Amino acid sequence: MAPKKSKKTVENMNSRIKLVMKSGKAILGYKASVKALRRGKSKMVLIASNCPPLRKSEVEYFAMLAKTQVHHYSGDNTDLGTACGKLYNCSILSIVDAGDSDILTSTEAK
Repeated sequence: MAPKKSKKTVENMNSRIKLVMKSGKAILGYKASVKALRRGKSKMVLIASNCPPLRKSEVEYFAMLAKTQVHHYSGDNTDLGTACGKLYNCSILSIVDAGDSDILTSTEAK
């Protein structure tokens, strides 16, 4: 039963990411996400599971300084890029505006 539940939560997260990409504003990539974090524009950061540890810790540090939520995405960078509707890999996704999605409130409760 446990794998089925985790698959459902991944699908739920993927649908929220798709809604953000459609109705909100998101930034893909490490450099642009760090710039958004430093400017304080980012509301949430998603990090893929196979992101390099040094890069992951650096983004987490900037997010802590900016008081921004961090979500560790369970899939790898290919899955995160696919969830965004792109045909390329993406290890870090920064959400600037959630739009119609409830991604900011739903992950906060966990």
